[in-house]
Amino acid sequence: MSRIELRAVAKRWGDVTAVEPTDLVIGDGEFVAILGPSGCGKSTTLFMLAGIYVPSEGEIRFDDAVVNEVEARDRNVGIVFQSYALYPHMTVRDNILFPLRFKSVARDQARARADAAAKLVRIEELLDRKPAQLSGGQQQRVALARALVKEPQLLLLDEPLSNLDASLRMTMRAEIRGLQRKLGVTTILVTHDQIEATTMADRVICMSKGRIEQIGTADDLYHRPDSLFVAGFIGSPPINLLHGIVADGRIALGETSFGLSGTTAGRIVLGIRPEAVRLGAGKLQGRIDDIEPHGREAIYHLATPLGAIRALEPGSNARFRIGDALAFELGTPLVFDETTGRRLDGPTLDL
Repeated sequence: MSRIELRAVAKRWGDVTAVEPTDLVIGDGEFVAILGPSGCGKSTTLFMLAGIYVPSEGEIRFDDAVVNEVEARDRNVGIVFQSYALYPHMTVRDNILFPLRFKSVARDQARARADAAAKLVRIEELLDRKPAQLSGGQQQRVALARALVKEPQLLLLDEPLSNLDASLRMTMRAEIRGLQRKLGVTTILVTHDQIEATTMADRVICMSKGRIEQIGTADDLYHRPDSLFVAGFIGSPPINLLHGIVADGRIALGETSFGLSGTTAGRIVLGIRPEAVRLGAGKLQGRIDDIEPHGREAIYHLATPLGAIRALEPGSNARFRIGDALAFELGTPLVFDETTGRRLDGPTLDL
């Protein structure tokens, strides 16, 4: 296990900055996820931790030791790549044993460690097969066993479940999380999938355009997003974002206006989670333009004087039909400054 610290770590490629100067501390034995869209810098951060990339500036520390110039193979880091990167001509056992070729480990001990790693991920009966004879899920387990056989200080997971089908992803999420708890190894998961991040990690690091937008629990990011980016990226279906202008204690939204106290004049954005919208009650009026049935819930698309709004209701049978006019309530919105994108605390909307 290892405590990981980034001190003003940045990565640049010529004039292009992939990762802005970043400070971050990951506790010994903690499981964190780095979440964000393609190009946000999450994989670059992981590759710097792995030793594949050297930081342009700043320090990476493992247990207070600076490792910037330490070669990847000497960092005692286990990595599971998106592609699994298994050697097709080798058996499963030899694939798992491969990282130990670079360490002074006796053959009998190496074999015992490989067998133990295979047992941990439940592939001990597959040790004599080749990767081509395995399913995607089995190959993923081999890659995980190969990363664990080193008994690493740090386990890095780079989009490890993206090649699996939906049901297997759910199974592997639980298994990887359970394995991490059992071993207590410091683990960093890189993913663009918010479900993976929020269900597996102790904390989520949300990145955008090379910088950290917010660090917190899944509950923090969902209910108390620091920015418009986080509010829009976290949650399914996505949050409703209504743009308005504040003046003289009122906010103009679409074709209507409401009282708004606690903020000065300017452009703001209201964020309303779809599940917070109550249909069939309230002072506001709208019309259902479309319905998405999802089996255990339905998503309604409303045309309203405020703009288009999504509402989510649990239940296998939709209560309303396309074309229905109905009353609705918005619930308590999140309020953001449109210019800075930051959440504002204090404004009260009179709906």
